[in-house]
Amino acid sequence: MNRRELLRAAVLAVPLLALSRVEANPPKTPPLKIGVIGAGSLGGTVGRLWVGAGHEVMFSSRHPEELVPMAKRLGSRASVGTAAEAAAFGDVILFAVPYDALPVLGRDLAFALRGKVVLDACNPGPGSTTALTKNAEADGVAETSAKLLPGTRYVRVFNAVNATSISSSARRTSAKLGVPLASDDAKAIEVATQLVRDVGSEPVVVGGLDAARGFQRRGPGFVADTTAPKLRKLLGL
Repeated sequence: MNRRELLRAAVLAVPLLALSRVEANPPKTPPLKIGVIGAGSLGGTVGRLWVGAGHEVMFSSRHPEELVPMAKRLGSRASVGTAAEAAAFGDVILFAVPYDALPVLGRDLAFALRGKVVLDACNPGPGSTTALTKNAEADGVAETSAKLLPGTRYVRVFNAVNATSISSSARRTSAKLGVPLASDDAKAIEVATQLVRDVGSEPVVVGGLDAARGFQRRGPGFVADTTAPKLRKLLGL
């Protein structure tokens, strides 16, 4: 079995490890195939850095033709497709779309997403009064999103940091940006933590999905854009 096959097996395996082991034993990740659904500021920035780290990335948006020049600049490891094509392409999928788009995407892409590690960077908009936003804020955004993406190995990550802070951290050799993340799936957390490191930031595992309230909007960790030690202090870790 080659390195890619080994990693794909790890991504698809049933979770066996406790969350406490995640940061103590970070995995050494060979290149992954990643689908980015929503290649705006956040999705585009993270995706470009993943390409630079050696991963294969398919970028998608409502207007994928607009992404072609960027993909050409990035080289052979970058490609462009529809949301459905990106979902089918990736071993790992990043969602960075408007929050109200998640119900439709979760329904339409359910088959392609099943069993895959899904990284959710979507936030209800500030001032939004939709029923979905009200439910998410009452029940927890992470828990609500996980229900909208059923059958996936869901991780809440990249929702609480700015794209500019991620870019800045990638250029630094110290004082890396702390990126909070949470999941009920220990193996998915392992994949996500390495992908955070691959963009030049430092992962801060907060716990299960219920703990993600600490870095949703109005939580102490939301857009703190600070170092990992300071973020841990803000979150009481």
